[in-house]
Amino acid sequence: MTTETETSSTDLQLTANPLEHVSLNHQMVVILDFGSQYSELIARRIRETQVYSEVISYRTTAEQLKLLNPKGIILSGGPSSVYDDRAPQCDPEIWNLGIPVLGVCYGMQLMVQQLGGEVIKAKKAEYGKAEILIDDPIDLLTNVEEGSIMWMSHGDSCERLPTGFELLAHTENTPCAAIADHQRKLYGVQFHPEVVHSVGGLALIRNFVYHICACQPTWTTEAFVEEAIRNIRARVGDKKVLLALSGGVDSSTLAFLLHRAIGDRLTCMFIDQGFMRKLEPERLVTLFKDQFHIKVEYVMARERFINAIAGVTDPEVKRKRIGAEFIRVFESESKRLGPFDYLAQGTLYPDVIESADTNVDPQTGERVAVKIKSHHNVGGLPKDLQFKLVEPLRKLFKDEVRKVGRSIGLPEEIVQRQPFPGPGLAIRIIGEVTAERLNILRDADLIVRQEVNKQGLYHKLWQAFAVLLADVNSVGVMGDQRTYAHPIVLRCVSSEDGMTADWSKVPYEFLEIVSNRIVNEVKGVNRVVYDITSKPPGTIEWE
Repeated sequence: MTTETETSSTDLQLTANPLEHVSLNHQMVVILDFGSQYSELIARRIRETQVYSEVISYRTTAEQLKLLNPKGIILSGGPSSVYDDRAPQCDPEIWNLGIPVLGVCYGMQLMVQQLGGEVIKAKKAEYGKAEILIDDPIDLLTNVEEGSIMWMSHGDSCERLPTGFELLAHTENTPCAAIADHQRKLYGVQFHPEVVHSVGGLALIRNFVYHICACQPTWTTEAFVEEAIRNIRARVGDKKVLLALSGGVDSSTLAFLLHRAIGDRLTCMFIDQGFMRKLEPERLVTLFKDQFHIKVEYVMARERFINAIAGVTDPEVKRKRIGAEFIRVFESESKRLGPFDYLAQGTLYPDVIESADTNVDPQTGERVAVKIKSHHNVGGLPKDLQFKLVEPLRKLFKDEVRKVGRSIGLPEEIVQRQPFPGPGLAIRIIGEVTAERLNILRDADLIVRQEVNKQGLYHKLWQAFAVLLADVNSVGVMGDQRTYAHPIVLRCVSSEDGMTADWSKVPYEFLEIVSNRIVNEVKGVNRVVYDITSKPPGTIEWE
């Protein structure tokens, strides 16, 4: 069966059709992805200018790009060197399309090499912050101040520029930090303007998007809502839709959006899989039924899901089995309630990107953009899915979803709800998931949430939660008695969109209170540790 996630042109995509849910009326800047972990961040920064942007495969041809009709093209960074035998290459006809192009790091080096310049291994690799010294302050570097700090991450350097190019900026170690062929509107930067460490990076991106590409800021929340409702109605027609409701901001926003689009033809189904936090299932069902007046079917399936992952410790297997079990429950319950032709999910763009498994070199089989982890609603879906998928939020980042939620009347208590993974506490237990271990983690997690609220930290943190190291025990002393119990990992991070995150410097008093309460109140735990790993190199969740 063909589903919404399939497309007839795999080379045109990273994980889905770039035009899915996006009208051709929107101006667009596309990012050709060469394997950089920052590619999605480039898209995020462009969207901050209210211009639509999306990540697609570096193998997209010039002819395919013509069909997309972008106002601008950005070539991402990547882990390869352009002089490697298997270095990914873009279609050289891209330079002749007459569309402005900005190469970032590897993207700039590829531009230089393909257009007749020379790239060599740098005498001194450059990583971290560097001051740029501006040689030509017009166009790309307008309003970027002399000496601005930019983030460098490269081991190669441009030795000789192609004909028609000139130098825009340099650093102490990098002779060609920014270059341009003004006539052809081809630009390159050796640094990463998309990262938060690059002061003036957003100004540079604005210059490219607004002045060089001549884009208009039409990618707004209001425009998205209107377009999403039209698309939902056109796709669904007079059919009924079943929504996988979790109670988070993603599925709740989708519930409000679908209800506005199709009214009572929407049925929300909340499956209590046993991996929710303490008291959440009861609160969710009451809220949607009594306050929002949206139809919700409650399905108790705790034993079924725990049995599905019994003995499983591999997080990828957990996610895929949970995802498959979700669909099977939906299928069986929908027959009782339905029939339903469509299944709606609150899938977001980071879910799609992190589950990416399609940007593979056809010659070598090597994956250019590495799959980080399979999200249960993307990589965990069974191949014989019996529904057609409706995923209107699939192209949005988390903060964009929050804006949509507010615009359509979603209460602030849900809009500001911290992200919670679809597989729930099952992937916050490192090891086999059992009913006993779930109860331990629920009790610890409740304490974390209570103290986060008491300390006024909830809206200052992207996420704050507990992780149970179920297969680890450590020695402790309580009441002059030896204990041998599990550690709890406390994880608090700050982020803008979930694609990158920093560990939070929360007050020591907060850590002390949480640790004391967990050790004293949660049976089976005798130690609390604090995770001080940022993303990257870690991920926000442990599994």
